Amino acid sequence: MFAYIASLPQPQRGIAEAVDNLAAKTLPGLQRSVKWGMSYYGVGDGWCFSSGAFADHVKLMFINGATLLDPVPPVTPVGMGKATRGIEIRTLDELDSELVAAWMRQATSAPGVGRTRR
Repeated sequence: MFAYIASLPQPQRGIAEAVDNLAAKTLPGLQRSVKWGMSYYGVGDGWCFSSGAFADHVKLMFINGATLLDPVPPVTPVGMGKATRGIEIRTLDELDSELVAAWMRQATSAPGVGRTRR
């Protein structure tokens, strides 16, 4: 995960580092992985959100965000499923840490993709 983030160009690297640091600070027991060229995050019950760097932004996507998150993030990513919602962050100034941390907590309150609650 850390090598993936370190390989990103700026400003995407700084944004991805800030998202990763926020996730680590917000979510005890955080699990990380890199799949399909994107960072995936979860807490014990599968993957709940992901982050991917693109040419001019970092996209933060919440799996089942349409049903789990309040307020619902504005972006519906292409090819990520009908319930996935997210945001596109172009600069560090656009990262609303308080809102994103709330979304992270909400997203990890339900089972994620890849596992079921026992």
